[in-house]
Amino acid sequence: MPQVTVAIPTLGAGTALAACLESLRRQTFQDFEIIVIDNTGQHRVPQSSGVQLISNEHNVGFGAAINQAFRQSNAPYLASLNDDTVADPQWLGELVQAMQQRPEIGMCAPCITLAADGRMDSAGMLICPDGSSKQRGHLQPESAYHRGQEILLPSACAALYRREMLDEIGLFDEDFFLYCEDTDLGLRARWAAWECLYVPDAKVDHRYSHSAGKASPLKAYYVERNRLFVAVKNFPLRMLCAAPFYACARYFWHVWYALRGQGASAAFLESGNSGLNLFKYVLRAHLELLMHFTREWRKRKAIRRRMTSRQPASALVPAASNTSANCLRWVPLSLASSFSPAWVRRSSFTRRSCPATRIETRPISAVPANSAFAAAMTLPMSAGPLAPSAATIRATAA
Repeated sequence: MPQVTVAIPTLGAGTALAACLESLRRQTFQDFEIIVIDNTGQHRVPQSSGVQLISNEHNVGFGAAINQAFRQSNAPYLASLNDDTVADPQWLGELVQAMQQRPEIGMCAPCITLAADGRMDSAGMLICPDGSSKQRGHLQPESAYHRGQEILLPSACAALYRREMLDEIGLFDEDFFLYCEDTDLGLRARWAAWECLYVPDAKVDHRYSHSAGKASPLKAYYVERNRLFVAVKNFPLRMLCAAPFYACARYFWHVWYALRGQGASAAFLESGNSGLNLFKYVLRAHLELLMHFTREWRKRKAIRRRMTSRQPASALVPAASNTSANCLRWVPLSLASSFSPAWVRRSSFTRRSCPATRIETRPISAVPANSAFAAAMTLPMSAGPLAPSAATIRATAA
C-alpha cells in the first residue's frame, strides 16, 4: 500500500496536466500513487502509465473529486494538487516528513509560488471576519516566508492531509462545488483540535485561477456564496452575528474603489462584465444561503468540536502593534505568544497539545498595493474584534 495518494482533479486535461504529472514523476519521495479525476465530462484525460483515472460524466466539483480519490485509496495520507501546478522534486517528501513529526498534525501546507513571477501565491490560508478566506503571503516575496511554523489551515491547491483526521471530521463538503471547501475543511479540523504546519521547503509553482479565471463570474458567485456557508457552519455565534457588518463594509469599499478603477471589482468590470451582474451574483449567493440555511445549520450542529463555542472567540483579542491599521486574522495562539498578554495565553486549551486561536496583526503597509481585492477581503480592527474604524477598513480596500 502506498503511503500517499495524490489526487488531481482536472477540467483542462491539456498541457498543464501533463506538466503536473511529469513533476510528480521527478519526486525524490516515491512511495505514492496518483489518481487523476477527469471532471470534463467528455473523457478527455487519456490513460497514462502509473496513473489511476476516475472519469466523471459531468463536473462534480473540486471537493467531490478529491473525495472520490480518498474513497478509492487506503493510503494514510492524502495530497490534493491542482492540475495547473508544477511540484518541486522535494515537495511530497518534505510534506510527509513534516506530517510525521507529531500525531496531532493533520494538515500541511507547502510554499506555493506564482509561476508567472515567483512571488508568493500561498503560505497557507487566513480567515476573515466576514467568512472570506485569503492566501497568506499572496504577492509577497518568497523570502518573507522561509520559516516553517504552525498556521491556521492549508490551501487545497497543494496540501497534505492525514487520513485519520479526515475519517474523524469528514471529507470536503461537496455542496461547495468550487472554492472555499478547503477553508471549511480546515476550520472543521481546527474545531477538532488538529494542527496545521507550513513547510517552506515543499515548493509548488501555480498558474493562479487558471481554470475559473481571475475575475470570472463563476468565481465571483462561488466565492461569495461559499464564504457565507463557511461562516454559518464554522463561526462562533458572536462572530457569525458580526459577519454581515464586516461584509457591508467590504462591499462599500469595493464599490468605492471600483469607481476609481482599482481593485478586484474594477478588474471584473474590465473583463467585460457589468456591475449589475456582479450585484446579481451577490444577491443570488445570499438567496441560496437562505434556501439552504436549515441544511447548513444541521451541518454546523454536526461538526465535532473538542473546543467549546467560547474558546475560539475568547482567544480572539487585540494584540499590540506599532501601527493603528491592523488586519484581523485567525492564527494559532502559539505563533505569537511572546507578545501576547498573559491573560490571552491563559485562554489556551488542549487536545493532547491543542492549539488555541488568536488575532495576528499585520501592518497595512505590508499588503501589496496591487492586491486590492485580497486586502479588502481581510478587514481590520482597532479597538477590538467588533470595532473596526472606517479609516482602517478603507486602508485595506485600496
